[in-house]
Amino acid sequence: MMNRTTFIKFRGTNFFLLHCLSSFQFVTHTASLHSNLSSLIHKITNLNDALELFDEMSHRQPLPSVVKFNQLLTAVTKIKHFSSSLDLFKQMCAIGVPVDKYSMSIAIKCCCQLYRTKDGFALLGCCFRRAISPNVYIYNALLDGLVLEDKILEAEMLFKKLIKQKLCEPDVVTYNTMIKGLCKFSNNVTAVALLRLMEQNNCKPNIVTYSTIIDSLCKDKLIDDAFKLFKEMVSDKGILPNVITYTSLICGLCKFGRWDDASKLLKQMEDENISPDVKTFTALVDAFCKEGKVEEAEAVINIMIERGEVPNIVTYSSLIDGYCLRGEMIKAREIFDSITLRGLVPDVVTYNSLLNGYCKNLNIEKAEQMFHEMTVKGLKPNVVTYNTIIQGFFQVGRCVAARKLFDEMHAQGEIPNECTYGIVLDGLCNNRQVEEALSLFHLMGDSKLNSDIVVYNILINGAGKCGNVDIARVLFHGLIDKGLQPDVRTYNVMISGFCQEGQLGEAKLLFLKMEESGCPPDDVTYCVLLQGYLKNRHYDDVEMLLQEMDDRGYSLDASTLSLFIDHIAAGLLDRSMLKLLGKLVPKELLNDPRLCDWE
Repeated sequence: MMNRTTFIKFRGTNFFLLHCLSSFQFVTHTASLHSNLSSLIHKITNLNDALELFDEMSHRQPLPSVVKFNQLLTAVTKIKHFSSSLDLFKQMCAIGVPVDKYSMSIAIKCCCQLYRTKDGFALLGCCFRRAISPNVYIYNALLDGLVLEDKILEAEMLFKKLIKQKLCEPDVVTYNTMIKGLCKFSNNVTAVALLRLMEQNNCKPNIVTYSTIIDSLCKDKLIDDAFKLFKEMVSDKGILPNVITYTSLICGLCKFGRWDDASKLLKQMEDENISPDVKTFTALVDAFCKEGKVEEAEAVINIMIERGEVPNIVTYSSLIDGYCLRGEMIKAREIFDSITLRGLVPDVVTYNSLLNGYCKNLNIEKAEQMFHEMTVKGLKPNVVTYNTIIQGFFQVGRCVAARKLFDEMHAQGEIPNECTYGIVLDGLCNNRQVEEALSLFHLMGDSKLNSDIVVYNILINGAGKCGNVDIARVLFHGLIDKGLQPDVRTYNVMISGFCQEGQLGEAKLLFLKMEESGCPPDDVTYCVLLQGYLKNRHYDDVEMLLQEMDDRGYSLDASTLSLFIDHIAAGLLDRSMLKLLGKLVPKELLNDPRLCDWE
C-alpha cells in the first residue's frame, strides 16, 4: 500500500493559482497565504495534518519559501515522526525547493534519531557538495547520533576534530551531548574534565550539564562527589536545581539507605516550589522495593495519586519487582493483572520482573507460561529475559532446556552478553557438566569473555566441586599465563578445592602466596582453610590462624564455629581455645546455646 508521502509525489497539479490576477491582488494574496501558512503550521498536532499541508504547499505556484517548508519539517520532527520528516525532505528536493543549512540540519537530526548516523554523515557530504557550510546544529545532531548508537570513541574523534580544525564553535549543546555520552559509559572523570574545558573556553555550563554529571555520579554510587558538584552548581555558579537534579540525588541517597537525608532533600525541594514528578516518585518506589520495603513503596504511590501524578508502567514494574524479590508472587501477579485495568500495557521490563520472581521461587512452569505469553503479545524478549529463564532452567536441573533456549537466543538475533555466558557456564558446572562448560569456554577463543576473571572463577569452582582439582590447577595457571590477576575469590575457590581433596600442603602454599601476590586473604579464606584443617583433623596451624584472624579483625562464620564446637565437644581440641573463639564470634551468633554451655 502506498503511504501518504509517496502519494504526494504522484498527485496532479490541480491547485495552481490563477495567473490572471492583477499584480497588486497577487502580492496581497501571497502575503495572506504566507501568513495563513505560519498559522496552520503552528496548529499541527498530528502527522495527517502535516502531510495534507505539505501536499497543498507543494502544488502552490510560486512555491512557498524554504523557511515555510523548514517550519513544517520542524513540526513533524517535534511530534517524533522522523521517517516521515525525512520523506518530506526528499520531496522538497524533488520539487525543487532550494534546501538550506536548516533543512539539512533537520534531515540529519532525523537520520541520527533513527539510529542512521551513517546516512547523517552522507547528508553532511551533500552539504559540502551544495556549498552549504555546516553549522553547529548539524554537528550537534551528528554527535548526538553517535552517542545514541553508543559510538562514543567516534563521537570523541568528531568533537576533537571540530575544535582542532575550527569547523564550528562548540556551544553548550555540543558539550552537553559529549558529556551525556561519557556519562553513559560511567566515564565521570572525563565528563568533569570536559565541564572544566567548557569554562576555560567561555562556554557557560547550564542545568543540563550539571544534572547529567550529577545523575551519572549518583548511579555509580559516588554520592559525595555528586553533592560536591551540586554545591558548586548552586553556590558558585548560581544555577538553580530542577526536578531532574533533585530526583537523581534523592535516588542516589536511597540506594545507600540514607532515608533521612532523602527526606530532607524532598522537603528542600518542596520549599523551593519544585514539585516531585512521576520520575521522582518512581525513583522512590524503586528504591524502597529494592530494600524490600514494599509497604512504603505502596504508600509513595498513594501519595503520588493524591497529588495528581499518575503512576506509569515503570512505577508499577518497580512495585511488581519488589514483591517478586520478597517471593510474594501472588501479590505480584495481582498487581500485574490490575495494570491493564488502569489503561497501562505491561512491557518487557514488567514481564522480566515476574519471570525473575517465578524462577527465584523455582516455579519454572509459570515462568515458561509468562515467556510464551509475552511473545504471543508481540513483545520481543531481550537479553535479560533469556538470561533469567536460562538461569531458571539450570536451577531446577533442566540443562537440555537451558541449552536449547541459549541456541534459540542466537537464532532470534539476541546477542548473549558476558552475563549470559557466566550463567551458562555456572549452570553447567553446578549440574556437574564441567566438561561441557570447558568446551564452551574453549569455543570462546580469544574473546573478551575468555579473559574474564569471573569466568575463570566459575570454572575453577565447578572443577573443584566435582573433585577435578587438576583441571582447576590448569585453569588457575592458565589465567596467570594470560596476565590476569587472581582475585580473593579465585584463591578461596582453589584453597577450598585442595582442602576437599585433602591436599592441605597445596592449600597452605597457596594461602601464603596470596599476601606475596598483593591479594591479602579475607575472612572467607581463613574460614575455608580452617574448615579444611578441622575436617582433615590437622590441628597444627589452627591456633595461629585464629590469632591472625583476631589481629585482622575478622570473624568466624556459623559453619566454621559449629565445627570448632563439635571438635571441642569430642575432645579433639582443648577447651582453652574457647577464649580465643569468643573474640571471633560475630554478634548475631553470641546467643548460640552450644557456645554458652561451654563458657
